[in-house]
Amino acid sequence: MKFAICNETFGDWPLEKAVRYAAGAGYTGWEVAPFMLTDDLPNYSQQQRVEYRSVVEDAGLHVVGLHWLLAKTQGLHLTSGDVQTRQRTAAYLCELAKLCRDLGGKVLVLGSPQQRNVPEGMSQEEALDNATEVLKSVVPTLCDTDTRIALEPLGPAEGNFLNTAAEARELADRFGFDSVGIHLDVKAMSSEAIPIPQVIRETADKLLHFHANDPNRRGPGMGDVAYEPIFEALRDIQYDGWVSVEVFDYEPGVESLVGDSIRYMQDVLSS
Repeated sequence: MKFAICNETFGDWPLEKAVRYAAGAGYTGWEVAPFMLTDDLPNYSQQQRVEYRSVVEDAGLHVVGLHWLLAKTQGLHLTSGDVQTRQRTAAYLCELAKLCRDLGGKVLVLGSPQQRNVPEGMSQEEALDNATEVLKSVVPTLCDTDTRIALEPLGPAEGNFLNTAAEARELADRFGFDSVGIHLDVKAMSSEAIPIPQVIRETADKLLHFHANDPNRRGPGMGDVAYEPIFEALRDIQYDGWVSVEVFDYEPGVESLVGDSIRYMQDVLSS
């Protein structure tokens, strides 16, 4: 299994220090939240992209992709009833696909619940149609950049759109090619009515990426979720993508979140 970690875990650590610490802990992948790089994507230069990628790769890591795609943006929304908002959102996702390619990544995890929640008065079907329109506009750029969008189901505590893997599949199935698939997250799957291993097995043909964490918002092994059946399910479906640690509660500190998470996952694998 290939282990990665999300860059926001390290807060304000200098990039070189963060990637070398991650590599020293045993990670080989680095996942990027774009807002950690810039709040002005159009002016994030090619030279800056080259330099960022070089620092990551010099530490022995690979950029695996992007997540939190629409977080901390203004005027963007996946299911909006406003045509211009959808067009802006599609254009921004195209720019993110180019950023992903420039950094060496392959996958864009589309979560960002605040920028995809179904607007008041809109039906779920209309929201699906609007999201489909946006993503169809992005697909040509995904093909040009050799990147893919992974739809992230998030539980009802996070939002009201794509709450389950089955709902994410309904949207992904509207695309007759590999550019749009599904991302699974342990914390999010914990809100589903069926067991996590079953969700994984039922999503096998669409699974592009995977986040390791716990419903308590900390790293794998820091809560009540046991990973033995989770990793068994991933092995059963022959998943060969990244298992990337994403946390939301930083109270334990960087060193614990980074080190304890991968040690736990390695122990599960070895057992």
